[in-house]
Amino acid sequence: MDKDLKFAVIGGGSWATAIVKMLTENLPQVGWYMRSVYALEHLKRQQHNPNYLSSVEFKLDQLKLTNDINEAVAYADYLIFAIPSAFLHTELQKLTVSLEGKVIFSAIKGIVPESGLIVGEHFHDKYQIPFDDIGVITGPCHAEEVALERLSYLTIASNDEEKAKIVAKNLSSEYIKCKVSDDIIGTEYAAVLKNIYSVAAGIAHGLGYGDNFQSVLMSNAIREMKRFIKKVHKMKRNINDSAYLGDLLVTGYSIFSRNRMFGNMIGKGYTVKSAQMEMNMVAEGYYAAKTAYELDANKNTRTPIIDAVHGILYENKNPKKVFKKLAEKLD
Repeated sequence: MDKDLKFAVIGGGSWATAIVKMLTENLPQVGWYMRSVYALEHLKRQQHNPNYLSSVEFKLDQLKLTNDINEAVAYADYLIFAIPSAFLHTELQKLTVSLEGKVIFSAIKGIVPESGLIVGEHFHDKYQIPFDDIGVITGPCHAEEVALERLSYLTIASNDEEKAKIVAKNLSSEYIKCKVSDDIIGTEYAAVLKNIYSVAAGIAHGLGYGDNFQSVLMSNAIREMKRFIKKVHKMKRNINDSAYLGDLLVTGYSIFSRNRMFGNMIGKGYTVKSAQMEMNMVAEGYYAAKTAYELDANKNTRTPIIDAVHGILYENKNPKKVFKKLAEKLD
């Protein structure tokens, strides 16, 4: 019975905290791996994460807390990874127990730098996890609104519909609505690309472009996303569904979007390093821009927004000049 299945969340950030909150609405106990010993000990004393979504209080008897990733993996049947993609390789190197037989869902919105793969493909290629045991959790959904228990929507994608339904059931509540999808590759690439477009939206805002331009930018972004995903994984999908367009819009416009915040700083004249230091959070769109640009070079897709963001972040191009040229390419 799926009620006897054990879940563990790998990660200590805001999205991981939000997912633990969702799961504890439905499960008697949830495993939770946090790398930070300080955060773990604080949580045990104060019942909340000291660094992320600190307004969310947990019942300690519902949590199996550990700072040993092997303990979390050994405990659970379903593992939900919710750590920045830039740190996934390092964390997985700590594994001494096997992932065989585990069902792995990724809530990571990024590409693994060391392999250049989306997370699902990384687990399949590097750890021989069957695609039927891999899934994706995607938005549109900001962790901050989960903490506030505002109505939010998730898409749960997997080749195995039954496993997607199990995850959807255990994440659902009065304020979380879930739907399932079989587009595991497309939804994960969409989650990666929307962060790049959110950086672009932030740069535009920082440069002083208004709402009229932003609407055109987002309109072009969803069409660019459609072209890109069609190249990497051709199947029937509606790009206007929430997992694609909805996630793009909330990430491009929301005050909670760290990628938009990062882009806004770049547009205002911050260097990449200074923006990263001031934010003290990971903007996945920074890493995604490099890998998506390199993937696009091989697939010959028209991606002017990705090209523009890459030029600014990695080629030290002037944001004002780049966006002036980009504006001429949009329609």
